[in-house]
Amino acid sequence: MTALSRAAAGLQAAPVRAVHLGLGAFHRAHQAWYTAAVSDDWGIAAFSGRSPEAAEALARQDGLYTLVERDSESDRTGIVASIVEAVDGARTDRLIELVAAESTALVTLTITEAGYRLLPDGLPDAADPVMAADLAGEPPRSALGRLALALDARRATGAPIAVVPCDNLPANGALVRAGLLALAERRDAALAEWIGENVSFVSTSVDRITPRLSPADREAAGRLGPWTDAAPVVTEPFSDWILSGAFPVGRPAWEAAGARFVDDITPFEHRKLWLLNGAHSLLAYLGSVRGLDVVSDAIADPVCRGAVLDFWAEARRTLADESLGLDEYCAALLRRFENPRIRHELAQIGLDGATKLRLRVVPTARAERSAGRDARGAATPIAAWVAAIRRGGYGADSESPAIARAAGDVRALVRILDPDLADDLAFTTTITAELSAMHKEQP
Repeated sequence: MTALSRAAAGLQAAPVRAVHLGLGAFHRAHQAWYTAAVSDDWGIAAFSGRSPEAAEALARQDGLYTLVERDSESDRTGIVASIVEAVDGARTDRLIELVAAESTALVTLTITEAGYRLLPDGLPDAADPVMAADLAGEPPRSALGRLALALDARRATGAPIAVVPCDNLPANGALVRAGLLALAERRDAALAEWIGENVSFVSTSVDRITPRLSPADREAAGRLGPWTDAAPVVTEPFSDWILSGAFPVGRPAWEAAGARFVDDITPFEHRKLWLLNGAHSLLAYLGSVRGLDVVSDAIADPVCRGAVLDFWAEARRTLADESLGLDEYCAALLRRFENPRIRHELAQIGLDGATKLRLRVVPTARAERSAGRDARGAATPIAAWVAAIRRGGYGADSESPAIARAAGDVRALVRILDPDLADDLAFTTTITAELSAMHKEQP
């Protein structure tokens, strides 16, 4: 068998018209897939994140990879050709060159929630060492710092551009706009002014469960065609992409593949963050406490499933929008979670739990407490996170030092998530009661 390449597959490379930061499996299952599905003339130059390995593997295959859509019974495979250049994220020189090119119309990002290194109001987190170095004027190391530098080069051409964050952050377009403007202001007030007038920030809600490949999956998926593939992706058949914002110099016709463009993205963001992502975080911690490893096993566990349904009941009260089709959405989520052939590891979901819980669970807890209810459903994922911390199973977290200092104190841990909830004695008492119940229910 030969290695996958454009020559072997008989495919031509489109010109680069989009740049992406965060070359991971989700980008390849989502934005790159949407682009490939609707256009042959929109090439993506994708930059890796912390490690150059993904870029190196894809570069050897001319950016091509096999996408496996896996339902509960069978697989459907295809080659995705929209990535035409895979670049080590450390190549800031190439990022600058591509973003400055007038032929580049947009920049998309999947750098994880914690990767933005921003505070809830969108300002750069000066306590973060990487962001602090960027703010001090050192050569930028953060993704947003590198993008600000590239936009400075774009300013010389005068051409507008769209920036499209695709991570699970509420109002992610506005958040990234605030962060980039603050970083640009440190470099040059004129740059900040130019970004404010010429860069469009598009808010998005993205959805497609894309687990980390197991060694067995990697071996099998890498040999599905008449060639070997060192960078396959396995994902579910379902996909969703909702966008709100302008594209001043064009975009692919993503709506032809099912993407939706809306005026107000907020309710869709909340539906996804609170129902899908909130349930994922709950399953990650409660499932691990109960000795489970993957989402399909966790949702089959009666205790975990009941906790998800209780949490959803609270989150849905806050959503309360008939146009969102919440009954159908939750029923579809259960079917997706139950798919036994998508091995979505709880340990993967549990990474950076503090950041995720703030976004996925805290809003429901605050809404329930403001309404005078006990918020037990929202207390459960927080209690499970505390239990996982005490068992050493919460995974890597950008706030690990603070978590380690607070590990023995429930209120101190809750304070990392939300100071007001930490000062709510009734709510922290509910969390403590949930912790006790988990201890008794451990299999």
